[in-house]
Amino acid sequence: MKKNTLAALVLLVIAAACGGGGEPQTNNEQEQTKSEEVVPAVAEITIEANDQMKFNVERIDVRAGQTVRLTLKHVGQLPIESMGHNWVLLKQGTDVTEFATAAINFKENGYIDPSKEDQIIAKTEMIGGGQETTIEFQAPEKGIYDFICTFPGHYGMMKGKFVVL
Repeated sequence: MKKNTLAALVLLVIAAACGGGGEPQTNNEQEQTKSEEVVPAVAEITIEANDQMKFNVERIDVRAGQTVRLTLKHVGQLPIESMGHNWVLLKQGTDVTEFATAAINFKENGYIDPSKEDQIIAKTEMIGGGQETTIEFQAPEKGIYDFICTFPGHYGMMKGKFVVL
């Protein structure tokens, strides 16, 4: 009797471990499950910038209309005067080179040309080594957007894509 009970128990455990019931999901059911994934109300993003003129992130994915809370951390040690960094999200169609080149002359405005501020979706302040800053904004409509650092000469290496799904 004990052997039969033990055998039945082992079979029950094996059946449960194998998923023992129901049909496998179809592609449509799998897609529906993916589309029902919970998207957080706020996308928390942290980007590090360093003394080697690099962001640690080259692509950021968010959802259209989602609130974005972005923190820029300067993990280097050099001061703002020699290795300052910011994070600027540009509107689609903005000429990145032209925008960054014009910024060189506006140190007093965080290296942002005031006549081009209408090309910006969001931006952080300029920070130096050991500092961090946080901004919050609404993600724009679906599309791919450029982000850069506007400190003179940095945009060539400190850039990436902000992808809105």
